[in-house]
Amino acid sequence: MKLHELEKNLGATHRKKIVGRGRGSGLGKTSGRGEKGQKARSGGSVNPVFEGGQLPLYRRLPKRGFSNHRFKVEYAVINVADLNAFDDGAVVTPALLKEKGIVKKQLAGIKVLGEGTLEKKLTIQAHKFSKSALDKISKSGSKAEVI
Repeated sequence: MKLHELEKNLGATHRKKIVGRGRGSGLGKTSGRGEKGQKARSGGSVNPVFEGGQLPLYRRLPKRGFSNHRFKVEYAVINVADLNAFDDGAVVTPALLKEKGIVKKQLAGIKVLGEGTLEKKLTIQAHKFSKSALDKISKSGSKAEVI
């Protein structure tokens, strides 16, 4: 027996189901969709959770458990590379970042991340710093101050 002599098992292959053709397909005329109604139309179907206007199950059931979403602290994020826009020896504050347009909204504070490189000596004041940002800031000879 060789690879090119192998055959599939009996019943392993099926004829592709064809829809909407008469004469033997068994799925002519309405193509197995029934007659009329939204589900019979092309592109027409309802959301699986829709209950015909009745209050859906996911809204009828009581909500349980605790979600921390309401108390989440979100920081405005900047990268170390963004700080190259300032002059050497400058003190970078949140107000200065907003004035320059680097930060749009201050949110709960400013967090400095370590993407890119810092080529200037600065004093950076922010609410949080990532470890990689602190490494890159110290390597460039700059200072990081937590507000």
